[in-house]
Amino acid sequence: MVVGELTEEADLLVIGGGPGGYVAAIRAAQLGRQVTLIERDSVGGICLNVGCIPSKALIRVADEVFQLRAAASRGVHVEGVTVDMAQVQQFKDQVVGRLTSGVRQLLKSYGVRVISAEARFIDSHQVRAVGEYETQKVQFKQAIIATGSRPRPLDGLTVDGQVVLGSTELLAIQRIPAHLVVIGAGYIGLELGTAFRKFGSAVTVVEWADHILPGQDPRLVRLVARKLTELGVAVHLKSRVSSAVVAEESATLSVAGPGGEITLHADAVLVTVGRQANTDHLDLEAAGVRLTADCFIDVDDRLRTANPDIAAIGDVTPGPMLAHKASYQGKIAAESLCGMASAVDVAAIPAVIFTDPEIATMGLTEDAARAAGYDVVVGRFPFAANGRALTLGAEPGETVVVADRITGQLLGIHVVGSHAAELLGEAALAVELGATLEDLALTIHAHPTLSESLMEAAEVALGRPIHVMLRGS
Repeated sequence: MVVGELTEEADLLVIGGGPGGYVAAIRAAQLGRQVTLIERDSVGGICLNVGCIPSKALIRVADEVFQLRAAASRGVHVEGVTVDMAQVQQFKDQVVGRLTSGVRQLLKSYGVRVISAEARFIDSHQVRAVGEYETQKVQFKQAIIATGSRPRPLDGLTVDGQVVLGSTELLAIQRIPAHLVVIGAGYIGLELGTAFRKFGSAVTVVEWADHILPGQDPRLVRLVARKLTELGVAVHLKSRVSSAVVAEESATLSVAGPGGEITLHADAVLVTVGRQANTDHLDLEAAGVRLTADCFIDVDDRLRTANPDIAAIGDVTPGPMLAHKASYQGKIAAESLCGMASAVDVAAIPAVIFTDPEIATMGLTEDAARAAGYDVVVGRFPFAANGRALTLGAEPGETVVVADRITGQLLGIHVVGSHAAELLGEAALAVELGATLEDLALTIHAHPTLSESLMEAAEVALGRPIHVMLRGS
């Protein structure tokens, strides 16, 4: 119950305490600003609390379970592997708690005032912050909007937290569903669907597109599709849920696809059909902030909105919805509002999909580079020819480099395979710095490591590979 309304002033106001907002707040405080941060839930946002971090914790445990059960092929025999989901959740919560506690301490150390409330703009320099017990007006000199995104709803399947779940609810589940139906074969659905298949659930995926991971390079996706088949995950493409009956402990779904209509019975349904920006509850018009046709906040290269005293970052701005994009933009926005000449200037934004195998991508794919008019040369190096991959039992995989044939400049680097995410740092740096195939090929990489595949792929593109034969030879 609201018992009163206070008024206070803020030098720089940050709305949203996720990986964009808290980074922006800290950077602004480092630059001498007095910062106020409004967050309606917990600092760390979706990523730390119910997204990136908890999902990777569960995926890690699921991979351990899978490896233990498969260890017999390597001479390790483990009997009676079981999963205590309550204890798994304790592990996940400890990881989340440690990180969110660290963020709170960092904000406190920099003198950032944190208000637990939901903000709406009153005018161009004032918001109303509605909390559980009080409402207060905050008048600001400058502000950064970092309110993130939320799952997109699906008509006919309302998340109830019991049977029909969003990613947040599935990440907190205390049981292993006997049959999990995943609606949507994007990265969230496949990451979590694969994890729960490894925990022991029967998993069925329903996707309206004609392939999994829509928008990704089909050449990279094919190994993921193959692994899903090996794991026994049923995938229905070009299909949609036409009707659903949800009871207290189960759901019956009618799914229309190319072969007609089928019926699926499940005790858990995960709805992952995309995300939408949290821009509709801010009263942005009152602040003089404009939206794009896709309902993102329109910003310039310094992340300023139509109101020059307000910046916006992260999922509410155009581009991929990624935590590291938000963090990068948080620094730029803070510096921009503090009078520095900072602006967004990146070659590309790296991305990782934590499926099995992982997909890590930076820059242009082969098809995108050709579409952009480049004369392209491509080098592909299989994990099957990498010693470290073989010792890990992780030979299904490939590293791909895409470069301009004339100059040799790297346009993109893409990896599908075990630990692909850990190779992305070097890939991102190489593309960002405008490195060439020669630069990558002449850099000595430690042996035996997966990172050698980057060097080897560059040598393939240059026509002088050592550990694979050139096509046609």
